[in-house]
Amino acid sequence: MSKMMVISWICRIVVAVILFQTLFFKFTGAEESKYIFTTLMGPELEAYGRIGSGMVELVAVVLLLIPGTAALGALLALGTISGAIFSHLTKLGIVIKDDGGLLFGLAIAVLLLSATILLIHRRDLPLIGSYV
Repeated sequence: MSKMMVISWICRIVVAVILFQTLFFKFTGAEESKYIFTTLMGPELEAYGRIGSGMVELVAVVLLLIPGTAALGALLALGTISGAIFSHLTKLGIVIKDDGGLLFGLAIAVLLLSATILLIHRRDLPLIGSYV
């Protein structure tokens, strides 16, 4: 296995673990998750946003762990986490419920690692992969 593939797998596993562990909190309606999505969407849409984003993240995790779809998983994770970071910077703040910025830090890690995965696997992207 080449050095780039080892780096890819490490990045993919770390991103998958981070995204997967947040699913528990989203799907069980943990206080922090409810707070985040109530702040962003209001109480009437909170559950839809929380569960919907969890479903997207679950798909990203699966795609990241299948070798032929790593680029798509990275692209989906990158898009999702960009929205999370934007929300932190514009509406939520860096610190959520006294977490010391942990969620924001994890989001930054997912962003950087997903970008690395996408860079490594850019040629595997449908339509544009053959041009990069």
